[in-house]
Amino acid sequence: MSVSRAAEVAGEQSEGGRRKHVLKVALHTFARYGYRKTSMDDVARAADISRPGLYFLFSSKENLFRDAVIDALDGDLDIAGRVLRDTERPLRDRLIEAFDLWTGRYIGSMATELAVLIDTSPALLGPIVAAYPQRFAEMLTHALEDALPPRRRGLAEDMARTLRSTAAGIKYEATTRAEFGERMTIAIDLFLPALRTDKR
Repeated sequence: MSVSRAAEVAGEQSEGGRRKHVLKVALHTFARYGYRKTSMDDVARAADISRPGLYFLFSSKENLFRDAVIDALDGDLDIAGRVLRDTERPLRDRLIEAFDLWTGRYIGSMATELAVLIDTSPALLGPIVAAYPQRFAEMLTHALEDALPPRRRGLAEDMARTLRSTAAGIKYEATTRAEFGERMTIAIDLFLPALRTDKR
């Protein structure tokens, strides 16, 4: 690789890393102050970047907000998906961890504010609000289908929907991530007997 190309690649990596850092900082800033009260100046200060530098990366507050939410959801979905696809591990453990990553991490003061921010911004986020939970539901359904006996695989979608509804209810009642995990574990354990049947 030529010296000029190496410098170009390093610049791209540096810009990608800086963009990722700004997205993470922006999401926490939006969560702390709310979308309306957060300015691009607030995000620039928090991310230790100049205002022109921020506008170079993101053309508007709306674009920054959407990209920050998408970045966070992409990360959550990617990790949860990898956990659910790891068939070397027991399904019970995969379900518990996937729900902790997808839902449990949004419990606590900052996490609750972040979840509320996402839930209360449907106009800004458009189809994102429904698309990501749907993708998680599909991953969950596939994991359950693979574990269910053939004659019961038609139940996988209903089971996934019920587990998601249970997780949503627990999320709003639990005060800590640990409490969410304990209660979600009980819910998952109630479902597991349906998987422990003859696979004919």
